[in-house]
Order: sequence, then structure tokens, then C-alpha cells
Amino acid sequence: MKEFNVIVTGVGGQGAMTLGTIIAEAALKQGYDVRTTEVHGLAQRGGSIPLHIRFGENMYTPLILEGEANLIIALEPLEALRTTYFGSKKHKTVFLIDKYKLPPITVSVLGEKYPRMENIVSHIKPFAGRIIIINASEIVKKETGSIITSNIFILGYAISKGLLPLKEKFVLEAIEENVPKRYIELNKKVFEMGMKNK
Repeated sequence: MKEFNVIVTGVGGQGAMTLGTIIAEAALKQGYDVRTTEVHGLAQRGGSIPLHIRFGENMYTPLILEGEANLIIALEPLEALRTTYFGSKKHKTVFLIDKYKLPPITVSVLGEKYPRMENIVSHIKPFAGRIIIINASEIVKKETGSIITSNIFILGYAISKGLLPLKEKFVLEAIEENVPKRYIELNKKVFEMGMKNK
């Protein structure tokens, strides 16, 4: 495979950076050349975190150009909107979006309206080959009592659907190496849940 471009985006505390690290390390284990960048923004304060992960043969730069993303994983719907210009119909960009809303400060403090899901989708459509919306956080919360591992559920879903060209065994190894020991089994369980989700 010549190259594959992934953007992972979410709000601080959603595990976007952990997810990006796991994807990058799994790609390395699979023998790809990997480049990654992270724009911390206001990650610690609930701000956006777009991460760029590029892997394939001879990757020279970590930055994904506009319209060049193959897959955009958004852990929050508004964050998907912020990354639209990295997608394109030409590249058949897949947008994989968790339905769970975490309204930004402008919505909670300034009283702005959070856009409806159908509005978000209609804005993304011109930049997408496919848009997949899943209830990752909802499913994970029901099973585990918390939404904290929904990023790993989405990863399992992406692998099982062939949206991310990485082998399950390398992803599991990367999870083991990047998740605190006491949470490894929980993360593996949630990954399996994502793999089995229809």
C-alpha cells in the first residue's frame, strides 16, 4: 500500500491522542513507514485535537493536505465538521463519527445552538465518499458504565469494516503497550465489542 491518511479528532479527554498513538504504532508493527503529528490546541480544556496519521511506503511529511484524507475518525460530531476540508469525494473519504455530543464552550456558555445531526451530515456530504454514524459512546456506556473507552470501540469497528487497513493482532499489541495495565482487559473487551458491532 502506497499511502493511507487518517485524521483522528475529538475533544480533550475523549482519548483522541491515545487512539492516534495506537493506530500509528499498529501501522509501524505492520511494517509501514509512519508519520504523525498532533495539534494539541486546548486539549486539556476540552478544546479540539486533530491528529494526522500517515502510513505506507516512504512517508516524508506528517501533514495531510486538504482533500487527501482516506479516513476521518471523529469522536464528536462538531469535530467532524471542523475537519471536512481534509475529505473529498475524489478520495472517497470515509467519515466515521460517534453520535455522542460534547457541546463546546461557545454552545454551553454563549448559548449558541448545537447544530442538528442532519445539518452536520449535509455539510459534510460534499467532502465525503461515505459517512458512518455510530452510537459508540452510548453502547460502551451501557456495557461498562462509562464512555471513556468509546475511542477503542470505534477502532474495533473501523478494523472489522476494513476502513483502516491494519491487522487486528497488531492493533491489540499496540493497545497493550499504550493503555495503563489495569485497563488493558477492559480495552480489549471494548475493542471486541466494536469488532462485532453490525
